[in-house]
Formats: sequence, structure tokens, C-alpha cells
Amino acid sequence: MRQLSLAAIVLSVLASPAAASALTIDLPGDADVETSTVTYACPDSELTVTYHNAGSVSLAVFETGGEVVVASNVIAASGARYAGGRYVWWTKGDTGDLYDLMQGEDAPPASCTASD
Repeated sequence: MRQLSLAAIVLSVLASPAAASALTIDLPGDADVETSTVTYACPDSELTVTYHNAGSVSLAVFETGGEVVVASNVIAASGARYAGGRYVWWTKGDTGDLYDLMQGEDAPPASCTASD
């Protein structure tokens, strides 16, 4: 069984490797891990998201508000939707919307466009 090291994922976001703990995720079958990074231009900042895909396991890792977010892919009617902590990152094509659930369900998302 192949493994995806979450420590490596978190280290791709953090400046200091010493700040991360190790967590290993067992992957189904012989899934290969594919990693890609996309930078998005948002209204007030840039958001760099690293995607880790391995079979049925899909994660999006990013930093916002000084917090590292590891979000897992969840059901979406269209596009790819990731949920982690208080955030939902929903992408379709070259655009993405970042929702902060602490702002209330009627709060508008930060709408971002891939700048790569």
C-alpha cells in the first residue's frame, strides 16, 4: 500500500520544517501521488494552493490569515470543492472561491483567478 506523507504536504506551505508534525495517510491500491501548485489572484492578496491527488484522496493545501489549511475534496455539483477547518475552497476551471464559514453563510466569498 502506498502512503502520502502529510508532513511533506504541510512542509510545502510552512517556512520552517521544524514546525510540522508527521502524519501518514495510507492510500488505496497503487495510487500514484500527483502534486501541482497554482497561484490565484484574489481581491486583496494572492493565494497559492498546492493540490495533492492520489486515487480517491485529494487535498488542497494553502495558507490564509496566517493559518495553514489542509482541505479535503468533498462532494460538489460542479467543479472541485475542498473543506478544511473554517474554510471552503471551491474551484472550477481557472477560478476559485474561498469561503470563510465564520463570516456566515450569506457572506460573499473571495473570488480568485489563476495567475499562472
